[in-house]
Amino acid sequence: MALSVGAKAPDFNVKDTSGNTVTLASLAGQRVVMYFYPKDDTPGCTKEACSFRDNYSVYQSKGIVVLGVSQDNEAAHQAFTEKFSLPFPLLADVGGTLSKAYDVDAGGYSKRVTYAIDAAGTIVHVDEAVSTATHASDILKVLG
Repeated sequence: MALSVGAKAPDFNVKDTSGNTVTLASLAGQRVVMYFYPKDDTPGCTKEACSFRDNYSVYQSKGIVVLGVSQDNEAAHQAFTEKFSLPFPLLADVGGTLSKAYDVDAGGYSKRVTYAIDAAGTIVHVDEAVSTATHASDILKVLG
């Protein structure tokens, strides 16, 4: 069961696609959409990532940070990012610590769940019924 709307989003400390350390605390004051997905370069995960890629300029115009999260390592994320020209960082949750904190760990991979987090670090939307092809625009409709 995913975390609930109204809960404080757990902080984290993980590496992104480029090897940079990312923490939720470093994003304080910004809205964040963090989508968890099972595996880089698989059909559903690719559709979902490309959905965010294709809507990324809208997210940027609204000041919303987009983060993709899977338990793949940085090298897999780099290849996935390059292959599909993903303009946002992917977080390498190797070992599943972040997935466990957000209650989406499925034993070696992350469940497909998306969290919208407000500027104060509170979860304002949880999506567990993801339509991979339209996911990014579906989230935008909810966030306004």
